[in-house]
Amino acid sequence: MGKKRTKARNHRGLQAITLCISTAMVLILLGMVVFSVLTAKNLSVYVKENLKVTMMLAEDMTNPEALRLCRDLRTRPYVSGLTFVSKEQVLEEQKQELGVDPSEFADGNPYTSSIELRLSADYANQDSLKWISQELKKNTQVQELEYPLDLINDVNRTLNKINLVLLVLAVLLSIVSFSLINNSVKLGIYARRFSIHTMKLVGASWGFIRRPFMKHAFFIGVCAALIAIIVLAVGIYVLYTYEPGVLAVITPQVMIITAVAVLVFGILITLLCSYFSVNMFLKMKAGELYKI
Repeated sequence: MGKKRTKARNHRGLQAITLCISTAMVLILLGMVVFSVLTAKNLSVYVKENLKVTMMLAEDMTNPEALRLCRDLRTRPYVSGLTFVSKEQVLEEQKQELGVDPSEFADGNPYTSSIELRLSADYANQDSLKWISQELKKNTQVQELEYPLDLINDVNRTLNKINLVLLVLAVLLSIVSFSLINNSVKLGIYARRFSIHTMKLVGASWGFIRRPFMKHAFFIGVCAALIAIIVLAVGIYVLYTYEPGVLAVITPQVMIITAVAVLVFGILITLLCSYFSVNMFLKMKAGELYKI
């Protein structure tokens, strides 16, 4: 009798480990999709905010006037940052590149000052650039505006396609994840279907019967989520060691949201699957239990 109980415990322990590992594998995939969606959003902002609009200033504009213009531009909602390049800086750079002083062949400094604007991500699109360029050109000291409109359009189209693919993938994977975890949970409860029926016969309420299964499902969900989070964290660390620059888009906020999402999904899905599976066996009659 003792040996049978030991075997039953070992069997249940093995089922719990198997369920935990299979759930963790599904949560890893789900976590990767959540992580990819959040990272893609940050990547979109990063790319857009690094697209530059160059303002070529008038030749007679002095550096103090240009700096006053910079201070004014920093207050505009569409400017996330800017860099002022004086005509002296340009001349010095050209000296180093050419090896000669271009001002010796011209009557003074032939270059003009410029301001490189970095737009906020929400304004890095064709429609916004039209009215922004019109507004900037109202200043008579602005000679010319240069911005990579074709590149901005290509970036926006590509990022929109990536976001759509990731969204569809997230929905499909959520459905598949629920189905896989549900089957795993159902198999674990299936082995105890006669115990469920026995408790029902002796008058135990459905809530009382469900309680231990729900506690077990909660424990499995937490353990599986922790395993998935550790695996994802190791993956991020390996990615960081290979390319430290990824931290520009993989922010602490992305990591926290991904970890919380995995934990919530792990607990919620296992609890729901356990709840529905136990209810399914509770609704069955004794004869039906032998047929499945």
